[in-house]
Amino acid sequence: MSDMNIAAQGVVNQQEASASGWQKVDLVWMLGLYGTAIGAGVLFLPINAGVGGLWPLVAMALLALPLTYFAHRGLTRFVLSGSGRDSDITEVVEEHFGKAAGKLITLLYFFAIYPILLMYSVAITNTVESLLIHQLGITPPPRAILSLVLILGLMTVVRLGGQFIVKAMSVLVFPFVVTLMGLALYLIPHWTGTMITEAPALSDAFNGGFVKTLWLAIPVMVFAFNHSPIISSFAVDNKGRYGQNAEKKSNRILLGAHTMMVLTVMFFVFSCVLSLSPADLMAAKEQNISILSYLANHFDNPFIATVAPIIAIVAISKSFLGHYLGAKEGLNGLMAKHLREQGKSVDVKQLDKVTAIFMILTTWAVATINPSILGMIEDLGGPIIAMILFLMPMYAIAKIPAMRKYAGSPSNLFVTLIGLIAMSGILYKLLA
Repeated sequence: MSDMNIAAQGVVNQQEASASGWQKVDLVWMLGLYGTAIGAGVLFLPINAGVGGLWPLVAMALLALPLTYFAHRGLTRFVLSGSGRDSDITEVVEEHFGKAAGKLITLLYFFAIYPILLMYSVAITNTVESLLIHQLGITPPPRAILSLVLILGLMTVVRLGGQFIVKAMSVLVFPFVVTLMGLALYLIPHWTGTMITEAPALSDAFNGGFVKTLWLAIPVMVFAFNHSPIISSFAVDNKGRYGQNAEKKSNRILLGAHTMMVLTVMFFVFSCVLSLSPADLMAAKEQNISILSYLANHFDNPFIATVAPIIAIVAISKSFLGHYLGAKEGLNGLMAKHLREQGKSVDVKQLDKVTAIFMILTTWAVATINPSILGMIEDLGGPIIAMILFLMPMYAIAKIPAMRKYAGSPSNLFVTLIGLIAMSGILYKLLA
């Protein structure tokens, strides 16, 4: 055997050994995936999850882990299917589907992230406005002025640079999770059982109302548990580290992250829902505020009144900044491709300025108008994420030889069905 073959075999053996065990880097990735998914989206899940009563909530709890795990596993497999060792998702899309599809995916990524940025501009304005009125007893300035001040404040943080934002987010996410779990535990004495006592018999539960509630909650679940933007980096890192064993290792890390995610998020959801009645949750939806802001106003308790709005503001700010980076990357990419096709030079600094002005004006306008936050998730964020996260990898399994080995699994049908349900929410709103 030649020295080159011996070296190659040694690398393979090393990859197999490391893939069979649990490395420090695997734990880092597991926590990273978990932290990416746990954000402001979680603050709106209890409202849509609980507004329909007990049985839709139980159904969502049962669906949460398979929905999250199978979908992100499919996207990870898609990225791993690329022939290049360092191929990210855009390169894999171009390899499998061509350059035109690469442009389409870039466009879809932008439209998956941008509406969420708009949603957070509404959420931060409503949260601060609620804090001023209910906790501080201050009459807030006109909505147009308040939203502009808040958005300009967040954009000032953006000016400090992407690395600063990433570091700030990584510092904030785990205290946020600990505080969220602390609040969920603190609410236990406030559990009323109204949700359980008002629940219909199981035989009567599966009616039109149950189906409608579950149907419209699935896009919110897709949104709340989504961490697809980090999957490409995750898959590329594992491919370089574990070679042909990357898929096996990725599956283990994903399962660990998603189990943590579902247990903590659903505990928070159940704790909030059991502390309130369906009428309370409907009131929160109509007021267009997060569950934390509603809890702060609902309970005559100094601890909740003080902590809940602060957690909400931190979470929404963190999510706004993170999604701004993704939206900026997507819009800059679209403009750069257009300029290159026109034979023009690309000035990144100029693109950043154009993007910043566009983002300020549009987020300010939407925050002032104050559309329904949950409506934006149901109509835009959830369905477009579902298209990329759920349907694209399943289409690739059917069409791409490198992914044909995954065909025939029952989980493929489940992922496809959830993706179609999440997208069909748009049709419901158009036809209703």
